Amino acid sequence: MSPPVPVAWRCLPFDALHARTLYRLLQLRTEVFVMEQSCVFQDMDGADLDCFHLLGEAHSGALLGYARLVPPGLKFPEVSIGRVVTAKAARGTGIGHELMREALRAVHGLLGEQPIRIGAQAHLQTFYRQHGFEPDGPLYIEDGIDHIEMIRL
Repeated sequence: MSPPVPVAWRCLPFDALHARTLYRLLQLRTEVFVMEQSCVFQDMDGADLDCFHLLGEAHSGALLGYARLVPPGLKFPEVSIGRVVTAKAARGTGIGHELMREALRAVHGLLGEQPIRIGAQAHLQTFYRQHGFEPDGPLYIEDGIDHIEMIRL
């Protein structure tokens, strides 16, 4: 594991995102979900407008991690954390775990303590279990990738 990079975290509603910040987060999501994972899907699904956006940025301004905090009723009956992504250059530094800890803190601070449901890529179950999520349902295919719903009570 590489040494940790200092990360500044901020969580913003869609309307507070500066155009350049929105561009960077969409660019990161595309780099990972479309290019790296060879997955053609509609990333801009209309949900971003009603979500909070957690950004982990280096002091240089580079976006190292991102997650979308989804209010209840939009994707699932419960609150959700989605589009969890880390920049390739930051992987191996613990940024993914830091991102999840920050996402959980932000959800609880903004929306209160409540169950959180995610649609996780199946190969990441061990990672999400380390943050209190447990499988809750069968495997399913989404955008050509095995997924599983997980819940944190």
